[in-house]
Amino acid sequence: MPESLLAGERFRIGYALAPRSVSSFIQDSLLVYAEKRGVDLIPIDLEKPLIEQGPFDSIFHKLYDAEWKKQLEEFSLENPTAIIVDPIESIEKLHNRVSMLDAVKQLKIENLEIPLQAFVDSNESLQDGIDNQGMKFPLIAKAVIANATADAHQMSLVLNRDGLNGIKTPIVLQEFVNHGGVIFKVYVAGDHVKCVKRKSLGDITEEKLENSENLIPFSLISYFADNEQSDESLAKLMEAAVMPPSSFVNEVSKQLRRALKLHLFNFDMIRDNRDGNRYQIIDINYFPGYAKVPEYEQMLTPCFLDLAHQKRSKETANIDHEADSNGHKTQEADSNGHKLDN
Repeated sequence: MPESLLAGERFRIGYALAPRSVSSFIQDSLLVYAEKRGVDLIPIDLEKPLIEQGPFDSIFHKLYDAEWKKQLEEFSLENPTAIIVDPIESIEKLHNRVSMLDAVKQLKIENLEIPLQAFVDSNESLQDGIDNQGMKFPLIAKAVIANATADAHQMSLVLNRDGLNGIKTPIVLQEFVNHGGVIFKVYVAGDHVKCVKRKSLGDITEEKLENSENLIPFSLISYFADNEQSDESLAKLMEAAVMPPSSFVNEVSKQLRRALKLHLFNFDMIRDNRDGNRYQIIDINYFPGYAKVPEYEQMLTPCFLDLAHQKRSKETANIDHEADSNGHKTQEADSNGHKLDN
């Protein structure tokens, strides 16, 4: 795929983001890098109707309310070849942790799975939910709703049955798997993928399970497991962590993108300590903070250019369709005229 558009061509992307998302996505380095390659990133004024703004070849957004959804639908009707990144109905599937990982089950990839988990809607059924799924302690308690709110990121580590007494339902309980204290964050932007490794919760031994609190909020977990590491030991841990094979990461990303029907997302993946070749996807997020990825401009801009070529293909297809329709009408007119002459 070309690294820029043809001379004189411009691809105009309108973006509609909350202020917090703007700072984590639209940075000067991205604006300059994209502009040099024919892509203009233009803020959408949320105080004005979308249909009155533009022109836009594509819309990038991270808004979900009913009014915005209506505006996107109106824009799409008026601009059928414009590309919306991404459809709200596809995004909403990632806002519910009960169904978030369902797409992973559709993938046909060996050595990839999701952790055991259970949705529990009442405190009385907490233990039954765990037993029905065959889950073992420790567990991670996560909010059902996964969005940009503070509550959505509140998580706790449940070490034993007594820890369930501090849980508020409804909740999603996910079995914790020892994974060497390292998590792999895979960022996806269309066909372009980058995997980075980050510090995670350290492994939990049987001894620590027996000599620990019953329930620990993640915000207070720095003293637990292997998290009391010096900067030097942490650096050694991260350096020693072997990245998953790039072919594996790319295939997972490709299949997951198709299953989710999304362009922009990331997923958290861990390597199961019980089997070094087995991985679990534990979380998926829409439109993550790409600016955290080294040289993210060089990942996102090719995605923009792919969309530009995709839009051009849609426009060409529309022109060909109109030409075929007009040609068919001309043939019908000639045929009718021939019959009249006879």
